[in-house]
Amino acid sequence: MDFRVIWSPEAIEDLDSIAAYIERDSIRYAGAVVDRILERGRALESFPRSGRVVPEIGDPNIRECIVYSYRMIYQIQSHEILIVAIAHGNQLLEGFEDRLKDE
Repeated sequence: MDFRVIWSPEAIEDLDSIAAYIERDSIRYAGAVVDRILERGRALESFPRSGRVVPEIGDPNIRECIVYSYRMIYQIQSHEILIVAIAHGNQLLEGFEDRLKDE
């Protein structure tokens, strides 16, 4: 059964910020990074548990996929995948828990 992937407004803002930052050096590379992140998000429809459990949180329903140097953090819900954040791998995850939905 395929899941429906939903991007939170905050995750979309994260992606826009990443693209804007990378575009300062390379529009082409910014497009490639965004495309790869979006592609990985689409893959979650069929493979929701393909990402690893977020070590800082430890909940099996809160996972992440690494795309280039970015962490795409998502929450598995009953029939949906909620992408909650895109963070640089060196960025601390403090404050991201408030983006998660209570099931």
